[in-house]
Amino acid sequence: MAHIESTVSVSSPAFVANREHMLALLAQVRAYEQRTHTKSAASRERFEKRQQLLPRERLALLLDPGAPFLELSTLAGLGLDTLDLARSVPGGGVIAGIGFVSGIRCMVLASDSGIDAGALQPMGLDKLLRVQEIALDNKLPYVQLVESAGANLMTYRVEDFVRGGNSFRNLARMSAAGLPVVTVTHGSSTAGGAYQTGLSDYIILVRGRSRAFLAGPPLLKAATGEVATEEELGGAVMHTSISGLGDYLAEDDRDGLRIAREIMGQIDWHRGMPVEAPRRFKPPRYDAEELLGIMPADHKRPVDMRQVIARIADDSEFLEFGENYGSATVCGHFKIEGWPVGVITNNGPIDPAGATKATHFIQACCQSRTPIIYLNNTTGFMVGRAYEEAGIIKHGSKMIQAVTNATVPQITLYCGASFGAGNYGMCGRGFHPRFCFSWPNAKTAVMGGEQAAGTMRIVTEAGMRRKGEVDEAKLDEMSRRIVERFDSQMSVFTTSALLLDDGVIDPRDTRAVLSKVLAVCREAEAREPQKMQFSVARP
Repeated sequence: MAHIESTVSVSSPAFVANREHMLALLAQVRAYEQRTHTKSAASRERFEKRQQLLPRERLALLLDPGAPFLELSTLAGLGLDTLDLARSVPGGGVIAGIGFVSGIRCMVLASDSGIDAGALQPMGLDKLLRVQEIALDNKLPYVQLVESAGANLMTYRVEDFVRGGNSFRNLARMSAAGLPVVTVTHGSSTAGGAYQTGLSDYIILVRGRSRAFLAGPPLLKAATGEVATEEELGGAVMHTSISGLGDYLAEDDRDGLRIAREIMGQIDWHRGMPVEAPRRFKPPRYDAEELLGIMPADHKRPVDMRQVIARIADDSEFLEFGENYGSATVCGHFKIEGWPVGVITNNGPIDPAGATKATHFIQACCQSRTPIIYLNNTTGFMVGRAYEEAGIIKHGSKMIQAVTNATVPQITLYCGASFGAGNYGMCGRGFHPRFCFSWPNAKTAVMGGEQAAGTMRIVTEAGMRRKGEVDEAKLDEMSRRIVERFDSQMSVFTTSALLLDDGVIDPRDTRAVLSKVLAVCREAEAREPQKMQFSVARP
């Protein structure tokens, strides 16, 4: 294959400015993540008095030492717990990611009980549902470390109660699909949350700390007048010796995590799976550091996305598909750590030829069982009389149909703009890619703020003229508010907070992240778990 030649000048003022902009955004992401870690760790003294480990300490002991861990949706709920971003604590009250437990790749979830006793925070439910969806789609065992005060009754919303049932349904679906569900209940698992424990295949309870009941002592007394202690009502000893809810009685957090690792070690999860031998490959010819300066701060400025491909592809080799047809839509093949992938990206808006080419390419990738990576950098589909006559709606619809019905794993990365129906054609979050990540500079919107304001100004001004009076001051104020509204919602600090991606990644980590999720997808395609008619039930 041809090697992509670099056209990037790392000493140019534009590159330096782009790099500084990207680093500043990345620093913001890391600062928000660190705030969550710090907030949780501030509970250390209370945890130590109870002889408990902090949530991230539990996670570290559960996971294989030195093995990769891909944390997901770290900015979930940012700005939704409080409008003051200087005080907002993102994460949704949940730590989630893909890692290895006793050599088995798993979806791992831990209640961040160092923050508000593990109660779900804004977007925490959505984050929980998303990681369950990823586990189901990619046939991953599910290991959860539970300690939650449940829902905050002071902020009760009936829609969260109803939608929360989806999380329990998913636990039952995972078990029936042959995906082991292993739970260590480190503390409280009360009311509806008790089913987070009860719907597991393997349940480990900690002596003197685990609590599982449908109604705690206060609610029990209020509802029935009965008086009981927490230990009598739902302690670990009672549940492992009388009710049968628990399968294993652990002496403390460490012992519970040891048992969880031993359970996973005893499951013959790789039975019948072909061994994935590492493939020989050459790294990209250009430094990943250069990815910091390629994307312009202004999404309206053009960029050649081949320069991004050159810094994530093996040996910077790229076999372009239909190079001279619909050239603003770039399609082609390259490899990541020896494994072939297809890529679709944008050097401009998607025109009829580009949409047609992408449709053809998606179908060809499905025929050859080649995963597809979408590198989003588009202001949308082309508009105008000539493009309407050329069938832009028809050809764009074909592309959207191909994306929707593709039979291979699709992975989306927002590198720049992802506007309008271009977001749909490039497998945006609404089209359920297996994984969807963003760079810190990415922007997602139905259109740019200025375009939205211009559209509404034309419509409103026409209405004013029909009434015989045009109020320029009113039009200016309306335009200002529209631009502000659109611009405030298009950054990753809003979209990732709303779970419209699976996390914001450092551009320099792109190749490593893609390698990890591609391996997850390959395992999913090769594995056939033992499906059952029903999930594993308690005795």
